[in-house]
Amino acid sequence: MSCILSENVTMQDGSLHFAGMSVDSLADKYSTPLYLMDEDRIRKNCREYKAALDEVFGCGSMALYASKAASFKAIYGIIAEEGLGADVVSPGEIHTAVLAGFPMEKAYFQGNNKTDWDIEYAMDCGVGYFVCDNKEEVEAIDLIARKRGIRQKILLRLTPGIDPHTYAAVATGKVDSKFGTAIETGQAESILAYTLGLDGIELMGFHCHVGSMVFDSDVFIRSAEIMLGFIADMKKKYGYTAKELDLGGGYGVRYVEAQPKISISENIRLLGDYIKDCCGRLGIELPKILLEPGRSIVADAGMTVYTVGTVKRITGYKNYVSIDGGMTDNPRYALYGSSYTVLPVGESEAPGFKCDLVGRCCESGDIIQTDITLPKDISRGDRVAVLTTGAYNYSMASNYNRLPRPAMVMLKNGSDRLVIRRETLDDLAANDL
Repeated sequence: MSCILSENVTMQDGSLHFAGMSVDSLADKYSTPLYLMDEDRIRKNCREYKAALDEVFGCGSMALYASKAASFKAIYGIIAEEGLGADVVSPGEIHTAVLAGFPMEKAYFQGNNKTDWDIEYAMDCGVGYFVCDNKEEVEAIDLIARKRGIRQKILLRLTPGIDPHTYAAVATGKVDSKFGTAIETGQAESILAYTLGLDGIELMGFHCHVGSMVFDSDVFIRSAEIMLGFIADMKKKYGYTAKELDLGGGYGVRYVEAQPKISISENIRLLGDYIKDCCGRLGIELPKILLEPGRSIVADAGMTVYTVGTVKRITGYKNYVSIDGGMTDNPRYALYGSSYTVLPVGESEAPGFKCDLVGRCCESGDIIQTDITLPKDISRGDRVAVLTTGAYNYSMASNYNRLPRPAMVMLKNGSDRLVIRRETLDDLAANDL
């Protein structure tokens, strides 16, 4: 038995296994395209974050699962049992968490443009915290909270001006970002001073998020230095002490063998050492530290399985292998040019067939991965698997070309259960009048 990319992906007797189970057998049972999720892996990743944060920062600090990575009822049950909070970004994610029985006092509502209806709904659902992006939002929350006779806990989202050297599309901490209020321009201080004067707001602290796919602690350390410096300045000027500091998410995962393995625990320890030292130098209390892992909780817990339809050989040019899914269930290559590892599921000849793996959509950009190598004898009816698809695949899936979204099956201790049913053609027309 050999592991591929991650220890939950193995080849046994020439056949691909995931979470210890035969991928072919699961595809036979549930059909394809098919999302597979490894519950044991999700729980392992949750526990690594919780144990490290408890050890380094003590009771009160917490990981908030970034729901946008993969939001469905079963995931909220898992993270609740593992002691994580939830970062939610829409009424839909809030509603899903509520249906799952998630303790909403541990939910933090993000987003740069919450409507009044969004705010009312979140308050109705008992969302614990709002992460406020701008002055207009703070004003709206204050007005609605005062009408209800409550004080709403919030964090102010600030931009520290950090370039994380990652995909431009997922960099969010620069001064000119769509998100947050800039420290560098003086606007962060202005919104703080304004917020402290509001009766309907209880300001708990600050939030920042600089980007995704970060493979070390340097970005978090640079962000923490700026944010803690701001906290110290605001304490001197306004006598305000921030109780919480949310440093966002962003730790990367391995999509291909060339990407590095990282230790979340070790990175959190390094970050903790720096934060404690920095607080000491600045003469401020250590705030409760929050992190928002999403991808690093669910990405390597996911695999997508497809059935090959056509194999197109263009003599002297290139080859295509077309599958029964595509950008509708995984748009990340179309959006970001994202790298993936692709494997044959069953026994086959030695690899040697260079090709692009493409989807079934009537769209030239419907590509899962280019320049991969599959078996020379690959043909119609064979199956392939794309690894590390637990994050931003199901959550970004669409019905483009009027295609139904796949089913999702959760694997645990050698058993399988359906957690999201496959959409039907009738589902596609359910809202049509």
